[in-house]
Amino acid sequence: MQTANVTEGVVHSMEEIEGLFNNLCIAKRSTHKTEDLTYLLDIDCLKVPTGKSDQLVAVSCSNHCLRVYNKQTLTLVQQFQGHSAPISGIRFAQTSDQLLFSASCDGTVKCWDVRSSSTDPVQTYKGYPNNVFISFDISCNDLVICAGTEKVEEDTYMVFWDARSWTKVANPGGQEPLGVYSETHNDDITQIRFHPSNPNKVASGSTDGLVNIFDLSQETEDDALLATCNSDSSVSFVGWSGKELEQIFCMTHDEGFYLWDLAHLHNDEPITLVKMQDVRESLKFDPDDLDYLTGGFYHKEADRLYVLGGSHAGKLHFLNCVAGGLAHLHTLRDRHSAVVRAFHWDSEDHSLLTCGEDAQLLLWKPNATELTAEKKSLTKLPSDVRRKMRVHSKIAYKSKK
Repeated sequence: MQTANVTEGVVHSMEEIEGLFNNLCIAKRSTHKTEDLTYLLDIDCLKVPTGKSDQLVAVSCSNHCLRVYNKQTLTLVQQFQGHSAPISGIRFAQTSDQLLFSASCDGTVKCWDVRSSSTDPVQTYKGYPNNVFISFDISCNDLVICAGTEKVEEDTYMVFWDARSWTKVANPGGQEPLGVYSETHNDDITQIRFHPSNPNKVASGSTDGLVNIFDLSQETEDDALLATCNSDSSVSFVGWSGKELEQIFCMTHDEGFYLWDLAHLHNDEPITLVKMQDVRESLKFDPDDLDYLTGGFYHKEADRLYVLGGSHAGKLHFLNCVAGGLAHLHTLRDRHSAVVRAFHWDSEDHSLLTCGEDAQLLLWKPNATELTAEKKSLTKLPSDVRRKMRVHSKIAYKSKK
């Protein structure tokens, strides 16, 4: 693989950064057996200094397993199989280089040691009876885990645990929760997103259309609720944005995009900065070029919020958030062969990782040349995988008990 010198040194200007997006090409791809028909559902990267040979990336798979790869070579390092239902999210610890957490519809969150030869979880965090976890996150200081549940009868919960209990001897019955929030959503909680630098602040999104922001330092759920933002649709993605990270954005299952400024909660300025009910219609892409939004990220150096969207055929588009909405920035010349389910942008080495329903994990770098350019054919799975994982659909996953 060869890369241009543009990735060396510091990139500051928005024009330089967006130029990097324009030049992204596939540098590496994970290999998989042709009979391996697993979708790759979620992705996260271990936060270690750029250039270290042991940078790791984890993906969750539709066969309920977790895979850990070397980021630079995309060779498989470890595989964990311990959930009995679809995995709804994965997160590396931010203050440790060995811990990976996963949440599942089986009603557990598990902690894995990626540096150990053992494939058993080092801790299991157990929910309450009938809990089906469809979202989760861990605070930036790795002290608190929060998972969101599917609605059962009239109940939906944000469940909290003390993440530090992984240091204790694993309890065969699982670590019990610290408690729950149960009053602020009335439908499935599809997103949990802790603030990147404030461990007490967390946002939640739901199929009830609401994005709620909480301060966990408060004693009660009512006191903890700082703001409620309404997307008028089912929330599929939530993230933090802005120089002071006081903005919250969300995407919906019908491809809407909303951006709110929480700094305006206590003044007369409007809190809603962007409201797009259907990005596909607003941007007027050619038919079938933009079918869905994958997610977004705030780029600190560019001071700009970027969004990734794609087509069912595997195209990927960079969109940037400008005054009043999203604008098309660039379409990558390379592509997946099916829907892209998740991505991770690394602002330090300007690389992009993507994974999706073609069972491929791809590493993109500016001006890269892939030495083995054989394109993988589209792989398929039984249709119930798409239904269970609620891809761009308002239909709730219903576990088979």
